[in-house]
Amino acid sequence: MSTETTDAEVARTSNTFLSDVWTNFMRWNINAVRNPFVVVSSLLQPIIFLFLFTQVFGNVAGEALSGPISYETYLVPAIVVQIALIVASSSGIGLVDDIESGVFQKTLVTPMSRTAVFVGKTLSELIRIVVQVVIVLGLGVLLGAEITSGLGGALAIVGIAVLFALWFLAFSNVVALLTRDQESTIIAANMIQLPLLFVSSAFLPVDSMPEWVQVVATYNPITYGVDAARAIMLNADVMTVWNVTAFSGIWNTLVPALGVLIVLDLVFGAAAVYTITRATSADVQ
Repeated sequence: MSTETTDAEVARTSNTFLSDVWTNFMRWNINAVRNPFVVVSSLLQPIIFLFLFTQVFGNVAGEALSGPISYETYLVPAIVVQIALIVASSSGIGLVDDIESGVFQKTLVTPMSRTAVFVGKTLSELIRIVVQVVIVLGLGVLLGAEITSGLGGALAIVGIAVLFALWFLAFSNVVALLTRDQESTIIAANMIQLPLLFVSSAFLPVDSMPEWVQVVATYNPITYGVDAARAIMLNADVMTVWNVTAFSGIWNTLVPALGVLIVLDLVFGAAAVYTITRATSADVQ
């Protein structure tokens, strides 16, 4: 075996976890730049919802709110979570594209860390979520929404969006690896995404909806993402599905909501890493 071959093999196997993460992070960012339609469309849908719900349904929906809260202020946290859902659902679709093009199979036969593959891909999608949430928060303020907790609150809402997105990103990638089919991945994401939005605290207060919806909302992850963002938006305790009084003010919402989201992230993140780690090039052909 030649020295040149040995050096090449050492170079291939000397990759660190962080370098593998960076490689995948850059690759998926480049893919996004090359396909701006996906990025733009994932931003347009929440913006359309923001305008339609505030301008068309604002007066009617606003009557269900208690206190001097504008519907714009109430709705923005829901649109933030919707952005996280849309970008997260597209994560699995991107992975299916990788599988169908053969790129993912080539990745599996390299010495690259499988966990780093998932982490790098996830980070690139979280960057998109951060940018889009900032844009929507700015538009919401222009439409009349008020972030009571100020700039620090706005940054915290961005953090909530990232925390919420992680579990659905992982779920989307697991579905993609199990089905290896773009249509199935899209259907699975949409079957969960849209119905759960409407049976949560996203668009109307839970206590103003039918009793069965209130029961579903209690076990709906979207409720906890929206309530956490809305609590920061209003700087108040807004959770109605749980009557938590162990803390003070806003923390009666944030502690249980963040607890639920962290558990979801850990469970689905572990499932995604396990699924990718177990995948072989033969499995995804």
